[in-house]
Amino acid sequence: MNLTRRNFNRLAITSAATALIPRASAQSSERRLRYAIVGLGRISVNCFMPAIRASSTSEITALVSGSPEKARRLASQYGVPESSIYSYEQFDRIRENAEIDAVYIGLPNGMHAEYTIRAAHAGKHVLCEKPMATTEEEARAMIVACRHARRKLMIGYRCQLEATTLHVKQLIQSGQLGKIHSIESANGFNTPAGEWRLNRKLAGGGPLLDVGIYLLNACRFLLGEEPARVSAFSSVIDRDGRFDQVEETIAWTMKFPTGTIATCSTSYGADMEGFYRIHGSKGVITVQPAFSYLGIRMVGQIGEEPIDDPDKASFPDEFIRETDHFSRCVLEDRQPGPSGEEGLKDMEWIAQIYKSAAAQS
Repeated sequence: MNLTRRNFNRLAITSAATALIPRASAQSSERRLRYAIVGLGRISVNCFMPAIRASSTSEITALVSGSPEKARRLASQYGVPESSIYSYEQFDRIRENAEIDAVYIGLPNGMHAEYTIRAAHAGKHVLCEKPMATTEEEARAMIVACRHARRKLMIGYRCQLEATTLHVKQLIQSGQLGKIHSIESANGFNTPAGEWRLNRKLAGGGPLLDVGIYLLNACRFLLGEEPARVSAFSSVIDRDGRFDQVEETIAWTMKFPTGTIATCSTSYGADMEGFYRIHGSKGVITVQPAFSYLGIRMVGQIGEEPIDDPDKASFPDEFIRETDHFSRCVLEDRQPGPSGEEGLKDMEWIAQIYKSAAAQS
């Protein structure tokens, strides 16, 4: 989750404005999906919870946190009763709360599998942030737990529901860009010491799992195919103690069955405004920023003609779209996507990237 200081300030303003939106009347006849928010970190508080407030399909009815003070403050803001505030040790008690239909998991990566599986055992549907897990084995266990409990599982690849990303995919799939020859992509930031993402137990890995996964998933999603081969290198340049447990920078190349070559790099040691550039035989597209929480933009041309970014005036915030999509899938008993199987595929490719990097270190 790439939350730079600039993005954080913009999100804080957006969150403050969204907090002014009145909650839907409890008398509304339309059924809403009722969420327990698990983990009250930045992505939950600044992105997902304001999106639920602005959503027409969802509401927050419970909170799970290791900070009672923060939980009580947010419970007051969102109208959550104190009886529906849980510590992590009390988490399994959500089974007894009929006012919870689903959980949103905004925890550090290393906790995703445990709390997804426990939520499924408690009979709750799960919307889990990316990366899905830290290993392939964890991802498979999450899928199995939700399947056995007959609960729905979706992974928070919000970009797959974002207007510009969908427009680019349509341009590729329709052939308007011609044959796709190459993709270049990067995403990263200079992370300060002391962040949980530098702790292997909590993070599961370095920038590849956190912000590099955007590049991997975007290439797979946009091209609509799986890589045929991958080759990678990793390095630690800043010997200041931050990268004793995780890689600092990693770059990889993927060759796809159609011949497209994608080159990707991600880092915790350098600021990279996330982007991707697609070179086709008939045109080129650049999306930058491509993975931010706000302001995704596209420029490009086909031949001599410029390509317009879609008018997003009628599109809700991507977190609202994500919330509404998952909630409607549960309420209408439809299979949500991006699915757990989609998250598993990324975990399998991440394992291959790490394996290649280790072999060439």
